[in-house]
Amino acid sequence: MKRHIAIIVAVVVLALPLQAQVKFGLKGGLNLTEMSLNNSEIEKAISNKSGFFIGPTVKITLPIVGLGIDAAALYDKREGRLKVGDVVDEKLKQESIQVPINLRWGFGLGDVASVFIFAGPQFGFSVGGDNSKASWSLKKACISANAGLGLMLVNHLQLSANYNFAISKSANYGIYNVDGNGNINTDDVKVKNNAWQIALAYYF
Repeated sequence: MKRHIAIIVAVVVLALPLQAQVKFGLKGGLNLTEMSLNNSEIEKAISNKSGFFIGPTVKITLPIVGLGIDAAALYDKREGRLKVGDVVDEKLKQESIQVPINLRWGFGLGDVASVFIFAGPQFGFSVGGDNSKASWSLKKACISANAGLGLMLVNHLQLSANYNFAISKSANYGIYNVDGNGNINTDDVKVKNNAWQIALAYYF
């Protein structure tokens, strides 16, 4: 009996990719950067900015009602600004390739319109940014996660909104301060680059 069950499970697992529907498309949207620092005083001086992302995407519809997988390879640009009076005025620009892999569950009116929710990990690889100032140190790779919802129309046009939150740190910021005795202290501030995202995708 156990052998028969194992064979049935194996056949089902191998058959899933054959029955899955795969669609390729193009995705783009806006980042509303929300930087998080482990220093509350410095975080108050952060001014968040907008950015954008664009790149190819793929949607895999699994042979299980409502379930699917989204993946993409996106060029992503984010910015933030640190301004403390007339003493400090610095910008953090981060350019990266972001690879989100989201599990989605949808329901609706078939191919006409459907609503879906999604969540999953995202892997980022830095490809540039303003790192000319010694105080900023960008990480070459970081991990984040997504959670959001969306609307699919006529099985081609997709509108979505989500929150992308960093799991690992995105950068380090080194600050120097002088205490009452004139001693110079160095504080290494950890930076996490979170963002609200609005995206539009078209699947061919």
